[in-house]
Amino acid sequence: MSNPEKLHFNTVLDLSDNRLWGAHFIVPDLVAQVFVGNKIRRVVCLLNGKIQYQCALLPKGDGSFLITVNKKTRDRLGLKAGSPLQVSLWKDDSEYGLPMPEELAELLSQDEEGNRIFHALTPGKIRTLLYIVDQVKDPDKRIGRALAIVEHLKTNEGKIDYKQLNEALRKSV
Repeated sequence: MSNPEKLHFNTVLDLSDNRLWGAHFIVPDLVAQVFVGNKIRRVVCLLNGKIQYQCALLPKGDGSFLITVNKKTRDRLGLKAGSPLQVSLWKDDSEYGLPMPEELAELLSQDEEGNRIFHALTPGKIRTLLYIVDQVKDPDKRIGRALAIVEHLKTNEGKIDYKQLNEALRKSV
């Protein structure tokens, strides 16, 4: 099986019955298998030709796969349960599966120990930390979050205590 380029399909938005995410759509089996069969779980998704984001093909538990759609994206596109979706998917070739915030990249380039510890984390933990920094748009707050995260990693020798980290983030700029 060759690596997929860009695959397109139509589907509908479903509400989720779990506490992890609010809404998702099912990826047709033939499309999912093109990616999963090539050991690709991280993809870039374009919804209705308007909003593009990096995400994962998540197993639903019955052999099928889904992709989550966060509230911000749903609101921007005016989506509700049952809304039709035009979806394009392609392999995410990025290094981390999310963008590296400029502020964190600069800090890691200057802090050898922080960089080593950060890059020893699992890909999922790295994405979580990237998301935490990227959530705020104010550059000063992003620097504060990046500093809090790197100091937390160094203090805890690469272990993340999310309760402790959240407290440090609240105290940052």
